[in-house]
Amino acid sequence: MFAEFKHTLRRMRGTIIAWGIGLALYALMMVSFYSTVSGMADIMDFVENYPEEMRAFFTNMTAINTPQGYLDTYYFNLMTLIIGVFAIGTGAGLLVNDEERGFLDLILAHPISRSALVVGRVLGYVAATALILLIGWLGWVLPAGRSGLHLSWIEFLRPFVPLLAQLVLFGTLALLLSLLLPASRLAGMVAGALLVANYLLLGLANMNETLKPIVRFTPLYYYQGGTAVSGLNWEWLLGLCLAPAVFVVASWALFQRRDIRVGGERSWRLPHLFRRGQEALTASQ
Repeated sequence: MFAEFKHTLRRMRGTIIAWGIGLALYALMMVSFYSTVSGMADIMDFVENYPEEMRAFFTNMTAINTPQGYLDTYYFNLMTLIIGVFAIGTGAGLLVNDEERGFLDLILAHPISRSALVVGRVLGYVAATALILLIGWLGWVLPAGRSGLHLSWIEFLRPFVPLLAQLVLFGTLALLLSLLLPASRLAGMVAGALLVANYLLLGLANMNETLKPIVRFTPLYYYQGGTAVSGLNWEWLLGLCLAPAVFVVASWALFQRRDIRVGGERSWRLPHLFRRGQEALTASQ
């Protein structure tokens, strides 16, 4: 298991560096803008002139001249979608990509159990995601003292914890879907569509009260974002951590019973199911 964990991290090292540097550079740019935003006397009047539909998707825009509101509006509100591309794409291909390329049967020919393979790769995926966020966190912490963002390193770190939980949740959902659907690409598309739909539904619920009862059953409703600077909601965080655990256990159970193919994508096998239904109908007559 540890060997597979190291192998997963080694395979993803380029991705970790690329995404991490990208997030850090974006953070550096946002840090440099804070003194300008916070120093604008009429910033709140400017924000009030934004369309209501736009402000619905940025719930902390009214506190944009504070460190907490600034972090939430310009960074953490968008990160679920931006890094979600990485989280979902990687999660969907964590096991099935090697199978579609014809490598997985060769890997399992080595003295490694299926359980060790699943656990090692999932842990490697979580560690890679955490490393990307850690590099992004450094982009805020290192120059913060010269920007007017008077936050400690732990206050900067807190919002990254629920962000990691959300990314792992949608990534492990994509992993589960990859074992249920014919191809990893389709699993990534479905998981990505669910993430975007959740984000849109959250914003629409701020404009339509009738959607509030529905949005309470979605993961992003329990995402703190920049508000976690002042403290983590541990009850929400526990729930966000339990959901990926359920997805991983379900994925492990499916993978244990899976017939590994030597390459290519699966199909829906609808003609095969139709023929079996016809045969069953003929036999009953």
